[in-house]
Amino acid sequence: MVDITAKIKTLRSAVAMAVVKLSHQEAIDAVLEKRVPKGDVFEMAKTAGLFAVKRTSDMIPDCHPVPVEFAAITYEIAGLDIKVRVEVKTIYKTGVEVEAMHGASVTALTIYDMLKPLDKNIEISSIKLLEKKGGKSSFSSKYPKGLTAAVIVCSDSITAGKAIDKSGKLIAAKLTQCDVLCADYIVIPDDKKAVADNVLKYCDEKKDLIILTGGTGLSPRDITPESIKPLFTREIPGIMEAARRYGMERMPYSMLSRSIGGVRGNTLILAFPGSVSGAEDYMNALFPYILHLFGIIKGGSH
Repeated sequence: MVDITAKIKTLRSAVAMAVVKLSHQEAIDAVLEKRVPKGDVFEMAKTAGLFAVKRTSDMIPDCHPVPVEFAAITYEIAGLDIKVRVEVKTIYKTGVEVEAMHGASVTALTIYDMLKPLDKNIEISSIKLLEKKGGKSSFSSKYPKGLTAAVIVCSDSITAGKAIDKSGKLIAAKLTQCDVLCADYIVIPDDKKAVADNVLKYCDEKKDLIILTGGTGLSPRDITPESIKPLFTREIPGIMEAARRYGMERMPYSMLSRSIGGVRGNTLILAFPGSVSGAEDYMNALFPYILHLFGIIKGGSH
């Protein structure tokens, strides 16, 4: 199975269709008039389809068990065709298109099974996905292009050459994956003036995004939040609320992070933990979704 532990939960939906072709009107009439010996075709098939939606992961090896939060099966008769439409919704880390298609296929097979004594030429002509929504692909078109960023590593030990930076490089690499140009990368000591001066420099250079990593903990030298908070024109508490919530699902110590985020003018400033795992969790929690902010502060759209 694909590893989805790093993904965030979003609202996801999918719609699939299957078409059952009958060969004569008498079979259609028997369905509509509920004269089929095996019972009410639409209700029986709907029940089977709903079971199939909820048990998709039991049948398809690589499918993850998904908390199905809505499923609906409807029918449309067009001539001698019975069109089965299945809609599925969830709030989860992965989509539900296979669940919708599995539901459509089992619904169609149930119709076939119930009507085969009446029509020897039934055909299931197609099973296809009509639409899917949710996840990164549904949001990617909303992000502005050409954004530039600076990464600031705040660490006495790395500045002194006693340790090697991994968090800053990880952040820079993940920014590149989000089509954000990491134009600058520097390492500075845990010093209030050095932190503030470099953040102001990048703001003056009109960088869109500044990410600082390190100095958000509780040791005496952890001063990053205190250094940058006075520079904000607006703090955005929800950013780090989301990041800490994501982190707490993976590591309970995330509650101790003092990370903050806000804007100065049109520049977004974020303070991330200095640990590699913490920086990675925060990037996974916030990106690329946080880039929607630039469409708002620059263009006024939302």
